[in-house]
Amino acid sequence: MIKLTQYNRRALYGGIISTLIMGLGAYFMGHISGYEAKVLIKSSLPGINTLCNTIALASATILALLLTLLSVSSSTKSKLTKEHYTHILLIAKIDTTVFIFAIIFFQFLNIPITEADNVPSSWYTSIYYISLGLSSVLSGGLISVVLMLFNAVSSMIKIIGLEVKDHPLMIQEDEEEKEHQDQ
Repeated sequence: MIKLTQYNRRALYGGIISTLIMGLGAYFMGHISGYEAKVLIKSSLPGINTLCNTIALASATILALLLTLLSVSSSTKSKLTKEHYTHILLIAKIDTTVFIFAIIFFQFLNIPITEADNVPSSWYTSIYYISLGLSSVLSGGLISVVLMLFNAVSSMIKIIGLEVKDHPLMIQEDEEEKEHQDQ
């Protein structure tokens, strides 16, 4: 189990809060009939497809940005702790998970379920709420990833650009000396 730093917890809480807000919006719409759900699915499908595409594109872009962040991290004069690299690894894991689920959800939404004649109308209500729930979770996941990336980038700015010497992600000289003595 990966130990979450305060920055990771804040980012994950931000994603959870945004997921809950979006999910509660769907809940407060009230109960809808199967026919209403079918109509709502048809009208919301283009927007949800666009959301999935956007999340997939953003996730892929963030993975590329993480490579740049790693390059900058390794080329800096300051020695960074393992915590910095585990933080980047956690961002990559969550981002990849969000990417995979966005693609799967996008594929699921491209099944022409509203055109099928043999689907019971009661299923449309469940499909509608599941699609709203999944889009909320994906959005919350992407928000968490962006907040975590922001924390990583702001730490790098403090260490490299502002030359903060006592940053918690930097190996201090006495720690570095102790590490060399142990080898």
